[in-house]
Amino acid sequence: MKDLFADRMSKVPKSFVREILKVTEDSNIISFGGGLPNPDSFPHTEIAEAASKVLTLESREALQYSTTEGYKPLREYIAQRYCKGGLKVDADEILITNGSQQGLDLVGKVFLNKDDGVVVEHPTYLAAIQAFGMYEPKFHSVKLMEDGPDTVALENLLKKEKPKLFYCVPNFQNPTGISYSEDKRREVAGILRESGTVLVEDNPYGEIRFMGKDLPPIKKFLPDSVLLGSFSKVVAPGIRLGWVAAGEEVMDKLVTAKQASDLHSNYLAQRIVHGFLTQYDVEKHLDKIRTMYRRQRDLMVNSIEKYFPDGVTCTKPEGGMFLWVTLPEGVSSMELFDLAIKENVAFVPGKAFYAEDPEINTMRLNFSNSNEEKIVEGIKRLANALEKIL
Repeated sequence: MKDLFADRMSKVPKSFVREILKVTEDSNIISFGGGLPNPDSFPHTEIAEAASKVLTLESREALQYSTTEGYKPLREYIAQRYCKGGLKVDADEILITNGSQQGLDLVGKVFLNKDDGVVVEHPTYLAAIQAFGMYEPKFHSVKLMEDGPDTVALENLLKKEKPKLFYCVPNFQNPTGISYSEDKRREVAGILRESGTVLVEDNPYGEIRFMGKDLPPIKKFLPDSVLLGSFSKVVAPGIRLGWVAAGEEVMDKLVTAKQASDLHSNYLAQRIVHGFLTQYDVEKHLDKIRTMYRRQRDLMVNSIEKYFPDGVTCTKPEGGMFLWVTLPEGVSSMELFDLAIKENVAFVPGKAFYAEDPEINTMRLNFSNSNEEKIVEGIKRLANALEKIL
């Protein structure tokens, strides 16, 4: 059978996070591994009420096939929210997808031929490596600084390799938690405007800013770019709804690609989510998430500073769900992972987040999915494992 599989299947790695989640099914293990929202943030009652209304009043329409683009009122809601933030987007420039992950797959399907160049951050979102990797591109990486990518390296890379896409996560980047400054956003837009490379801007965490001021998406300075969003982090991931915002020419190809994939995203879920967004106080809901995650982030950072050995550093994100830990040079986070599991605590080794030249002394910690007691205890357990490896 192995001789019958497509060549691409040997080139795409399994998701390390998905494999870790299998390990953490043991209730004794405290997991900082998965990118999971806190279930206490889910609007359980409101979603149940919205679902009841849809099924009671709109079931004939909600249970039927729909258009590929998605429920028009939901697309209008997304477009209007962009407009309030200063970004001009029309509802016809929105495609509802099965999570933003499908958006990445559709972008890859529309743009990438085998051996086309794709520039990603160093490190980058591991599922983007998977999604684009299915189309057998050549990955190139640009190093992240504290305020965004090394723009000199980015400009040189674009001139030398002439890649099709530059994929980035400017807000509370997964895995590092780093955010691009406004100056860097403008600079990136200017570089790409002259390059012919398409910007693919992923923004699943933008609504979860709990410190600092909101910053505009790069798309504001580069209208022809592609922008992805998701309801997974601000409503619930089990609903599996996201979207792509793109201009007419790109949108036409994305719609065709989606029709070939699944015809349209879950229409019942779209109407339920729209009901929740329009019938309840969404800002109050978002404030609840931001307050919760700020508290959890602060506790994890303070615990790291208190319990981790000297020489270990971490990022201090202003939003999102992750922080990035750097160990002393030469210390392997993969070896640390094996020790940590024996201490009943899990994380994601940094190696999983690099398209090339992985830095082995890095790791990602998720602070959103653990309560305060588990954060403190989990960091203590990690500290014990660190003392052993150091």
